[in-house]
Amino acid sequence: MNTLQAIILAIIEGITEFLPVSSTGHMIIASSFFGIAQDDFTKLFTIVIQLGTILSVIVLYFKRFFQSLDFYFKLFVAFIPAVIFGLLLSDFIDGLLENPITVAVSLIIGGFLLLKVDEWFGNSEGTEISYLTAFKIGLFQCLAMIPGVSRSGASIVGGMTQKLSRTTAAEFSFFLAIPTMLGATLKKSYDYYKDGFVLSDDQINLLIIGNVVGFIVALIAIKSFIGFLTKHGFKVFGYYRIVAGIAILFIHFFVQKLTII
Repeated sequence: MNTLQAIILAIIEGITEFLPVSSTGHMIIASSFFGIAQDDFTKLFTIVIQLGTILSVIVLYFKRFFQSLDFYFKLFVAFIPAVIFGLLLSDFIDGLLENPITVAVSLIIGGFLLLKVDEWFGNSEGTEISYLTAFKIGLFQCLAMIPGVSRSGASIVGGMTQKLSRTTAAEFSFFLAIPTMLGATLKKSYDYYKDGFVLSDDQINLLIIGNVVGFIVALIAIKSFIGFLTKHGFKVFGYYRIVAGIAILFIHFFVQKLTII
C-alpha cells in the first residue's frame, strides 16, 4: 500500500462509514481494484482507520456523552451481540472480506430493502431507547458482519423497527459505532501481532494518515447525512446500492471475460 492508496481508502471510509452503503464493502472493492485486498496490512488498515471516524462522532456529539450512566449501559447492551458473534465467526468473516461477489449481492439485497424502509417504518417518531430496544439494535448490527450489508444501515433500520425516529435511530447507530469499532480494532491488532507481523515505520505513517483523513471526511459526512436522512429518507441510498452492486457484478464477470479473451 502506498500513500495515495491509503488516502483514497480513508476518504472512502470517512464518507461511507455512517451511510447505509457499507464502508467495508466499498473498501474491499477499492483495495481489490488496487490489487492489495488480500494483503494482511490492508486488512488491518481498513479496520484501524475506523478509529478516526469514531473520533468524529465524539467531537460532534461531545455533550451527549455526559448525559447519564444509563446511556453507557445501553450502549454496552447493544454492543454485546457484536462481541459474541464477532468472536464466534471471526475466521468466517475474514474469508468473506476477500470476496467482491459477497459485497455485490449484499449491496443489491440491502438496496431493495432500503427502498421499502421508509414505507414500512418511516412514520415512527419514538425517541426513547429501552434496554431491550438497544439489545435488538445490537442484533441487527451483527448483520453487517457480512461485507456489503452496512453496519450503520443495519443498526438504523433495527432502531426504526423498534418505532424510533430516523434521526434517533441514526444517532444511536453513530454512538454504537464507538465500542464496536474500538473492539474490532483491538481484536484485529491483536490477531495481526499474534500472527507474527510487526508494523514498519512506513505502515505506522500510513495508519496515521488514514485516521486523520478519515476523521476529517467523517465530520462532514455525518452532519450531511443526518440532514439528508431527515428530509429525504433512504431511497437514494437504496438505488445507489443496487446500481453499485450490479456494476460490481458486471465488472467481475464481464470485464474479466474480456480480459481473458
